[in-house]
Amino acid sequence: MSKEAHGRRRTLRVLGASAAAVALFATAGCSASSDSGSGDGGDVTLEFAQWWEPELPDGAFRELMDEFEAENPGIKVELLSGPYASTKEQLFAGAAAGTMSDVVGLDGAWVSDFANQGAIADLTALMAESDYDDSELASQIQVDGATYMIPVVNFVYPMFTNDDLLAQAGVAAPPADRSEFAAAANAVAGLGDNTSGWILPLSLEAPNGIQNDVMSWVWATGGSMLDGGQPDVTNDEVTSAVEYIKGLWDEGAIAPGAFTMKEQDKVEEFTNGRVGMMIDSLAHINLIRETNPDLKFSISALPAEDGFDGERGIPYASWGIGVAESSEHPAEAWKLVDFLMSEETNAKLSSIANAFPGNTESVPDFVAEDELFATAFEIYQNGYPANEFTGLPVAEQLMRLFDEQFQVLLDGGQSVDEMLQKTQEAWLAEF
Repeated sequence: MSKEAHGRRRTLRVLGASAAAVALFATAGCSASSDSGSGDGGDVTLEFAQWWEPELPDGAFRELMDEFEAENPGIKVELLSGPYASTKEQLFAGAAAGTMSDVVGLDGAWVSDFANQGAIADLTALMAESDYDDSELASQIQVDGATYMIPVVNFVYPMFTNDDLLAQAGVAAPPADRSEFAAAANAVAGLGDNTSGWILPLSLEAPNGIQNDVMSWVWATGGSMLDGGQPDVTNDEVTSAVEYIKGLWDEGAIAPGAFTMKEQDKVEEFTNGRVGMMIDSLAHINLIRETNPDLKFSISALPAEDGFDGERGIPYASWGIGVAESSEHPAEAWKLVDFLMSEETNAKLSSIANAFPGNTESVPDFVAEDELFATAFEIYQNGYPANEFTGLPVAEQLMRLFDEQFQVLLDGGQSVDEMLQKTQEAWLAEF
């Protein structure tokens, strides 16, 4: 495993029901007002801001909310749904203004910031008030010993490949190592017609591309960006990954527009058949299939360094859930969290999302029913979940600081060593 696993002390921790449970299951919009008080007839209306609904089959998430409302007369749920990037922007604006929705979808990288701002509620306290048994939760995200986020479902980030584009470029199978990937990316880019080999989102507004699309190359070879819990981005593993990506950039294998591209842009370009390969969440498989049913694509493990035969780190992310500190209805908000984490509901949600469940007793049906997800589960079983940003203070800012220097590097303004040294110094200042 990574160096982080040996002695890293964190303010924010991932707590599992057991080590085995975490290993198995932790694969990785808000409104302008929190005025979600009683509606007509005395009903409580909970605003639930998240990016999940657009990534699920049409109507599927609303059906779950209808089930919740039927089981909890007097509580209504208003879904505020949008893409990940816009949801993040709205939540950060709501946190600063004290106007978060009652229930919020969370990325683990945001939790430390929101908790320190006092924007999200202490779920440990809400669990205690409702006598909730948390023994079935696969994991919890804590700050200073209190839970602020519960991962509802968890996604691995494998490599997606456009089968037709690779075949046209003479590539017979998804690449397994860096040399094969570079050859495939350049071959696809050489097809012309505005096709690109690989797509890399580097928007500074939503810098999670550094986590999912850049640092994942380090983790795929068992590397780490930390040493004893402190920044270590000048090490050989990070240097090698950055040099590799810079080479792909210089060769023209990466899709243009990367500096302003966000995650949803990456998915759209792949879905429209203009990109040969991307690193992406399993959450988007449904969206890709529905948007372009004719697209033939596969998933595979991220390529490792040539000759690497060790255990590969697999990027992952969670759909986490939290409650706004400013909510006027925390008890009702907790009921919605409880509902989503129940064995039956969590199994349904993980199945329609094609994700690993957050309840250790829940069993999704996708492994037996869908070849792509069976492959994903096999990839997961053969590696280990790796996301070193989850648990770090100001994780989003760390990504952005790396991103700023990375863009200068790609633009020819500095060397790899200069880029990583500046990033190291900027990260140390944040720690």
